[in-house]
Amino acid sequence: MIEGLSDMIQSLLGLGRSVEEIGSGQMALRSVVVYVVTLAVVRLGSKRFLGKATAFDVIIGIMIGSVMSRGINGGAGLAPTLAAGSVLVALHWLFAVLSYHTGWFGTLVKGKPVKLIEDGRVRNEAMRGSSLSENDLNEALRLGGITPDPSRVRLAYLERNGSISVITRKPDPQILDVAVSEDGVQTVRIQLE
Repeated sequence: MIEGLSDMIQSLLGLGRSVEEIGSGQMALRSVVVYVVTLAVVRLGSKRFLGKATAFDVIIGIMIGSVMSRGINGGAGLAPTLAAGSVLVALHWLFAVLSYHTGWFGTLVKGKPVKLIEDGRVRNEAMRGSSLSENDLNEALRLGGITPDPSRVRLAYLERNGSISVITRKPDPQILDVAVSEDGVQTVRIQLE
């Protein structure tokens, strides 16, 4: 019974056949198997794959795609391919745990944020070192809802995932009007926003 089931699975998936001998139906079935297993492994490994990713996350995504595709097209055995993909996700998970618990390892693997603007002044050396143009910075300011005016920014960082975060400066209070009533009471109206 088990041997018959094993033979049927091998036949359906084209296991033990060369790349040229795998038919389109077998390749389609391999796609389903690889997809389901990869989805399960990724879901068990990390939710970060689907969020804003750092280079750390992008690399694992590319590698998993590359490794798993070999199992679909028969360039490598199906079981070793699934094992290799699982090892990659496990390694990514281990690195993420180590990064969380060890600051230096997190910086080594994921990088560190770069301060681009401080108190309204653009840090040109940081911009140059990050290969960011003034246009890139202005775009980030506009996307953050700020006119491209660095003087309105308290801090801006190029984050580890490649996005630019912006913290605006609180504007100085403005005197709207000054009034003196008949009884000598002076009233000053100030806008704090």
